[in-house]
Amino acid sequence: MGDSVFIANFLETMLHHTPSPDSLQVDMLGSKILSSRTWALLDGLWQWRPAYSPHIQICLLPQQFKSWQRILSTSCAKCAKNQRLKQKRAISEKKLTRYFVDHRRVYVIGGRGGQGINSFHSEPRKEFGGPDGGNGGDGGHVILKADQQIKSLASVLPLYQGFDGERGRSKNCYGANGGYTYIKVPLGTVVKEDGKIVADLAQHGEEYVAAYGGTGGKGNRFFLSNENRAPMTATLGESGQERVLHLELKTMAHAGLVGFPNAGKSSLLRAISNAKPAVAPYPFTTLNPHVGIVHYQDYEQVAVADVPGIIRGAHLNRGLGLAFLRHIEHCRFLLFVVDLSVSEPWIQLQDLKYELEQYEEGLSKRPHAVIANKIDLPQSKANLLLLKERVEQSVIPLSALTGDNLEALLLHLKDLYDAYVNTEQSHGQNPVKW
Repeated sequence: MGDSVFIANFLETMLHHTPSPDSLQVDMLGSKILSSRTWALLDGLWQWRPAYSPHIQICLLPQQFKSWQRILSTSCAKCAKNQRLKQKRAISEKKLTRYFVDHRRVYVIGGRGGQGINSFHSEPRKEFGGPDGGNGGDGGHVILKADQQIKSLASVLPLYQGFDGERGRSKNCYGANGGYTYIKVPLGTVVKEDGKIVADLAQHGEEYVAAYGGTGGKGNRFFLSNENRAPMTATLGESGQERVLHLELKTMAHAGLVGFPNAGKSSLLRAISNAKPAVAPYPFTTLNPHVGIVHYQDYEQVAVADVPGIIRGAHLNRGLGLAFLRHIEHCRFLLFVVDLSVSEPWIQLQDLKYELEQYEEGLSKRPHAVIANKIDLPQSKANLLLLKERVEQSVIPLSALTGDNLEALLLHLKDLYDAYVNTEQSHGQNPVKW
């Protein structure tokens, strides 16, 4: 009996009289296993379950009755929604945070060439068909490709291996070559090997072969000659090229926030962009750079990087100083963030410039601005006057916590960006656009 007939008889029986267990069990045995459509129809019987559960238990087999109860318990829309809400867990902001990566060490291996085979032609009434072993396919290359949609090296894995070529076939059939493996990198990626620059990917779609695949092996057909009419030689495919490359971005961001730990750089980046770096009342909260985008009304986008705080002696690699200073090197102009709540804040600015100059000569002389943060604290106003007396250039006082005077920073940031664009265009180079 079909499932639809069974459902119709089942409903009619429940509405008019008490069913006979023997008759209903016979009907059920005749229908064997119910289809998924029948289970969907039974899902609508949720409202009748308390009253007709004994009748349903009589009609269904024991294992099917348990399965039907389980389906009804989760098929109700309201119950299913409540269960989904219980299963959802709020993802913490820390897990949603994406760090910016401007340096990556990559080990690349080209694909291995396919093996050539030793084969002889076999055909009825053709005793000496000759060798027909084909060559193996070449291994696939590993290729770096610049893509303007990629902004960070975070998606680059530490190991890439090309696809191997297929082995040769009989009847002089060659094996297929291994497919290419592409690694998408941002524009402006510099490829280094043993400290030397081997490639500079500056244009969209530009490619560089990081590791060549091995050549496929030769089949015995390749060794056929007048001296050797029945060669038995076949060679293996060659191994792919192996290299260790260092990928670096010439420009991590347009502007870099430079300051000592706990100066308020992360809070400032939160205030002017949608980036969500960690903020806490202790130093070294930021251990990886974060990049936020500042949007302007003329549709220009300025990238601002929150560089981990450096300490005195950073140029001697104290406190991971060299790794942090490398991030600053990849910024086009700098924003020195000074904490006004400490005594003698101008000493911070002097120490920051000294560390940058010791790391790379001329780094502290890049276009920059001085930002006096935490102006909302009582002792900061007195320190601001002393700071302006000892600093020749203009100081932008603001509070990243309350948002006071952020407009002045955004206007000055736009001026620095426009000056950077004009300088690059005057030298015939394309400025980095975000």
